[in-house]
Amino acid sequence: MQSHTADVDGIDMRWEETGSGEPVILLHGIPTGPALWRDVVPLIEGCRVLAWEMPGYGASIPEGKGRDISVAKQADYLVAWMRSQKIERAILAAHDLGGGVAQIVAVRHPEMVSGLLLTNAISYDSWPVPLVSAVAKTGSIAKHAPDGSFHQLLKMMFSKGHETNAAAEAAFDAHASHYNRHGEAEAFVRQAQSLNVEDTKAIASQLPTLNIPARIVWGAADEFQKVEYGERLAKDFGAPLRRIDGGLHFTPEDHPRILAEEINALISTVDAR
Repeated sequence: MQSHTADVDGIDMRWEETGSGEPVILLHGIPTGPALWRDVVPLIEGCRVLAWEMPGYGASIPEGKGRDISVAKQADYLVAWMRSQKIERAILAAHDLGGGVAQIVAVRHPEMVSGLLLTNAISYDSWPVPLVSAVAKTGSIAKHAPDGSFHQLLKMMFSKGHETNAAAEAAFDAHASHYNRHGEAEAFVRQAQSLNVEDTKAIASQLPTLNIPARIVWGAADEFQKVEYGERLAKDFGAPLRRIDGGLHFTPEDHPRILAEEINALISTVDAR
């Protein structure tokens, strides 16, 4: 994967890219970045794969200062970036907050979405999760927490969301460094305080009207995004649901092969259409 940056409407937008052909755009959530998909990307076949970084997250944390980084606004940023790269239509594969972004783009701009894969994604009224809500409410306190406490919070999130200690440690190593460089707890508080469940509730009734090929993949033991929401998404999209029994939240990191299989299957479906 090669790193790229482009000025889009005054925002330095970043993404990782590899391959050629029809575009597949990978979307992350909180507290991750494009590295979430690091083990999935090599297994995606015959496409141009772009892992986009939401402004205000990852290496782009500084772009979130003084800017709306809500999920609904991220959908606007994604569309603007796609247009800047002359991507007229793409498959969106999305996790966590990125799943909300993908749903909003699909509702607002269905002509730009050729296929949709959602894995342990926010939807309907499933979010923000209690831990993130607590950070948002106690923001001024959280920003001034003792040294090391924010690292413990991140480690707890990754531990609760991964099936093994090794996977949780690898995720911490992949994602925590961006917070270390860009404000630590202050950056996370800014992210948490941007979240508004109305962003997905506002478009929920329109999901069943979309005629977009979709696939749903869900870690069925996820404490953050319950499998019932995956079942509801599968019903609304008329999409197959692949349950990962015992799977937790960070499926692209715990089960990259399964995610790649489902993305490749979606690519085949889109190509057939």
